[in-house]
Amino acid sequence: MGTEATGWEAPLLRAMVETDAYAGMIYLLPPEEQVLYLAVLAGVPKDVLAPWYRVGLATPSPSPEAVRRRKLIWISGQDDMVRRYPRIALDYPYAFAMAVAPVVAHGTCYGTMSLGWAASHPEELSGAERDSLTTAAERLAMTLEQAAIEGRPVRYEGEPRVVSVPGASANGAASLTGLITRLPEGLCALDPQGRITFVSSTAAELLGEPTEKLHGALVWSALPWLRQPFYEDSYWAALLVRQPTSFTVLRPPDLWLSFELYPDVTGTSVRITPATAEPGRTGTAAVPPAAPPVTALYHLMHLAGVLTEAVGVDDLVELLAGQITPAFGGRAMALLTVEAGRLRAAGHRGCPAEVIDLFDGLPLTSASPAARVLATGVPVLFPTSEQLRQAFPEAAGWTDRMGACAFLPLTASGRPVGTCVLTFAEPHPFTTDERAVLTSLGGLLAQALDRAGLYDSKHRLARGLQSGLLPRKLPAIPGLEAAARYIPATQGMDVGGDFYDLIRLDEAVVGAVIGDVQGHNVTAAALMGQVRTAIRAYATAGAAPAEVLARTNRLLTDLDAGLFASCLYLSLDLGRRRAGLSTAGHPPALLRGPDGQVRTLEAAGGMLLGIDREAEYRMVSVPMPVGCVLALYTDGLVEYLDVDLEEAIFDLAGLLSRGGDRPLESLADDVVRHAKRRQHRGDDIALLLLRTATRSGAATRAAGC
Repeated sequence: MGTEATGWEAPLLRAMVETDAYAGMIYLLPPEEQVLYLAVLAGVPKDVLAPWYRVGLATPSPSPEAVRRRKLIWISGQDDMVRRYPRIALDYPYAFAMAVAPVVAHGTCYGTMSLGWAASHPEELSGAERDSLTTAAERLAMTLEQAAIEGRPVRYEGEPRVVSVPGASANGAASLTGLITRLPEGLCALDPQGRITFVSSTAAELLGEPTEKLHGALVWSALPWLRQPFYEDSYWAALLVRQPTSFTVLRPPDLWLSFELYPDVTGTSVRITPATAEPGRTGTAAVPPAAPPVTALYHLMHLAGVLTEAVGVDDLVELLAGQITPAFGGRAMALLTVEAGRLRAAGHRGCPAEVIDLFDGLPLTSASPAARVLATGVPVLFPTSEQLRQAFPEAAGWTDRMGACAFLPLTASGRPVGTCVLTFAEPHPFTTDERAVLTSLGGLLAQALDRAGLYDSKHRLARGLQSGLLPRKLPAIPGLEAAARYIPATQGMDVGGDFYDLIRLDEAVVGAVIGDVQGHNVTAAALMGQVRTAIRAYATAGAAPAEVLARTNRLLTDLDAGLFASCLYLSLDLGRRRAGLSTAGHPPALLRGPDGQVRTLEAAGGMLLGIDREAEYRMVSVPMPVGCVLALYTDGLVEYLDVDLEEAIFDLAGLLSRGGDRPLESLADDVVRHAKRRQHRGDDIALLLLRTATRSGAATRAAGC
């Protein structure tokens, strides 16, 4: 049953009333996390959204996009959903409209607020509806911000809180009992969660169950012969599309009943009448129409779609915990991988530490169900904790805290790769369909885990290569402070060719370089090492900045690697307080003066390295008095989808202007944090910050790479 709002959810309910929305949701985004959690739900059953209790910020769906873009997202209907978010359209093939607004206060995003309307909603969101939603999101943001400031932040409670929409109380059925009882048809009412809030005596008679058993029960639990995917899907369709639906079903052994569903914000009214069996409808079992989306095949399609998003093992654990486990009603999960003849815990959610310790390190020859399923290749399902205790006595210490458990073998290409453990809070009689889906899930998980393991191995190798080619720390140079950062991209499977370096040329002169070799693979990383070494050699030999780039360009074209590189090199004379700067197709450096003003250093840019062997480069001279901060960066820091490049550089300049007096390590952290707010970074980031100081000032600090 729904509960009353506790206070901070009030803006959502107010917006629903103002806009006549039938559904509302609030997702929370905890600090420093990359996952949205469904915290509040109104107007629809929470079971409908079980696969979406947790949504990664990289997931192609409306709420993550609202967070990434910091703007309201409007989906006008089913066609729009199919075009923009095909996975959502597959999960919910119903005609409805929705709007999602980010919940933002003073630059911090606390989550999203969503409203849903029936398919009859106009194609465009009205100005009043937009204003109501954005105002509600702003009010919620201020409430969440204040709670965080006061040290009592609103937290995710493990599953969404279902709240009642104002006016969505009981239907007044009790006062009409006499009238309804006299009608020759059965009538009952369901709340938005599908529980029976009223049933007439005629309806109880037609359904074949006593009124007291039906009242307050979930309709699918009280009437097992309605526990067919098609009938539940018809209910969902009525609830989400907000249009009447109907179906005919056989109540065993031989009574055909017609159900008509009429939904509104308070719930669903159901009219039940006897139906004449249609031609061909005989026997003792209901024969539903052609299988709808909510079937075992649908679940497999959903799971396959989810698992394609997993890149590494950590991603797979997040998807398994956030979307797959809730879809089966599970409470906790553990993913175990096979390493050197033993099971190792790759990740878990909701499992006590002693449980993970019990599994971690188990030999594959163990009698534990986690190992035994790999020998047989057949899932082992325990509907009750007592059955698990009997089969696995070592688990007696923790089985009392669970109701059921499933062990799924993960086998890829005929070899065991791991075991998936799902636990349930209550006893769980696994249906035939669930057993089939769980068996298939094991196969899908095995393939995903195998791919994820290969990716992680390749990624570690490539990252090791790249980190080995970057400077382990920056040299300590009197009169100069420096800080550097390297941030991997959030997209792509390989490494990039971003690099930086700080080179002591003599007692008063230092060289600084930053560059980006085209490509995201080991070849690019290896070529980056060659370019960095060449620049260091030419600079140490005494070449001027323009000549350093010209010689490096000739070397790169002679190597004929088929890759290009952008580069910015400068020579800084700490005695004269001047820098000579040359660039080859690289983003402009930013210089913050002692007065806090920031300007771009628009050197006469030359051609990218590696294109034309005879390309020429020019040098510009820039004064660098004490207290100046110079920011060198690669394009990954300022190039985002849907953001103008000049605007991004302007934002970075503003950040340098405001924080340029802080220690460089703190300023570098601020710049990195600013970049991480953009979840879809298709390129790596290299950053090198330099500040001129007195010769007796602080020396260079080691870079965090």
